[in-house]
Amino acid sequence: MDVVFSINRIGLEGLGATLTSLIRNCSDSASLNLSFLCSGLFSSDKNNIYALLKQENFKGGAEFINFNARQKFGHLRPLHGDWTTYGRLLIPAIFNKKNVLYLDSDLIITKDILLLKDFYSDMALSAVCSCDVQWSLEKSFFINKLQWKPTTNYFNAGVLLYNIITWKEKNINKKMEEISLKYPDEFLSADQTLLNAVFEGNFGFLPQTFNSSWNPAQIKFLVDDIAIIHFVGSPKPWDLFGKKVHYGYNTWNAYNTSFWKSKYGRINANKIRRTWRIRRSILKSLKLRFLRSKAKHQDGK
Repeated sequence: MDVVFSINRIGLEGLGATLTSLIRNCSDSASLNLSFLCSGLFSSDKNNIYALLKQENFKGGAEFINFNARQKFGHLRPLHGDWTTYGRLLIPAIFNKKNVLYLDSDLIITKDILLLKDFYSDMALSAVCSCDVQWSLEKSFFINKLQWKPTTNYFNAGVLLYNIITWKEKNINKKMEEISLKYPDEFLSADQTLLNAVFEGNFGFLPQTFNSSWNPAQIKFLVDDIAIIHFVGSPKPWDLFGKKVHYGYNTWNAYNTSFWKSKYGRINANKIRRTWRIRRSILKSLKLRFLRSKAKHQDGK
């Protein structure tokens, strides 16, 4: 089974626990081939990934594919000043396999990923439907500019199953290019917006437990514990103040090895820059945590 990640140095801290949970809960890691689309990674980062895989007794294959995210996608709207997330759009052009699974690096995978091996859909892309488009961040774009019905299905792109054959037969890349050229500044959720715009609600439906969200304000995980847990929004559990404001911190930290902490758990320039970009989200989460604590204290009197 081919599994692909798109990563840069900012995403490495979260990636460690994603890989660890993926391997530990996989019934046969020898059946996995991991590919990492890398934008700006150092040789030492790649060596650290290899070392983590070895520590976790990973039996499958692993490869690194370099790309320059800003050079390739700099004409499109970035996500928190970064274009690496668009790397998953390269998957159909790079891989010649029938099916390829894409995974974000902000997941905890407590489900055996090989359960997706036999999932079949003749759709070019399969994903978990997260809501109607009327509840999405980009609802104005979809409903007012693209003239969609508010009840059109919308998916989260953290877990995507590609049918490469169908993708190429339907020439999805051409449609994707047309939309990206016409609306380059409309992608509030970066390539997730673009992909939804391309498929217009017509995608294969993965089971809900294969991409179950946990946002910073959520006190506990609301779905079956055996799932792919997706830490959506900001801050993430590993961000500065994440331990104080994200209720999923312990779930994430249980898979964050001491080796990975020593390599990517320290404060650095990238982490400080990201903290500044998401400062409003952090402050909002801190305020909510304080108000909940205050209300609990008052109820206990």
